[in-house]
Amino acid sequence: MSDDSFVMEMCGNKAAWQIVVDKVEKIDLEQVGLRIEADGYEIGIRTRLAWTFSGPADLTLYPSGKLLVKTSDKDLAAVIARSHVERWVGE
Repeated sequence: MSDDSFVMEMCGNKAAWQIVVDKVEKIDLEQVGLRIEADGYEIGIRTRLAWTFSGPADLTLYPSGKLLVKTSDKDLAAVIARSHVERWVGE
């Protein structure tokens, strides 16, 4: 799935989706991570290499802005991708 603002690709194990936001090469992990938390996700690991979250799906956020969504549910992954593009990274 892709549109004008992101690409959503299924990972090889078919139990996760990678969300890549167009024209984003680096993010402020702290800023974006706190936005994800504000949307109801619980922060797990916080390192300079990645932050993890638990919620409707488990998430891993990378400094590049990529988001790994651990779910086999494509519709749920698409909803999370929209949040990532429009509210988390896009604010």
